[in-house]
Amino acid sequence: QVQLVESGGGWVQPGGSLRLSCAASGSIFSFNYMNWYRQAPGKQREWVAQMTRGGTTMYADSVKGRFTISRDNAKNTAYLQMSSLQPEDTAVYYCNTFVSPREYWGQGTQVTVSS
Repeated sequence: QVQLVESGGGWVQPGGSLRLSCAASGSIFSFNYMNWYRQAPGKQREWVAQMTRGGTTMYADSVKGRFTISRDNAKNTAYLQMSSLQPEDTAVYYCNTFVSPREYWGQGTQVTVSS
């Protein structure tokens, strides 16, 4: 059983930065990947970023160059550093992983970008 707990969301002005954390109950180094997703009001959940067990990172085009995914194996925590935030980044952000035989999701953390 894996538990994921996100934190670090909040309100920020356009152009600002936030760092989200995803604390895992198990060893994240053993996970094949960690993902970040987001869901804006009235929209479908969309994939944002991924880090594989080997450290390879991938990003959605909408956040490339502004967001950085990372992890601290010793703390069993994944991070999403977000900069140059814009109102369209407003959403609930979720971390996600797959540990056979199922996916796991956190409860989400709200990010609001507005002036």
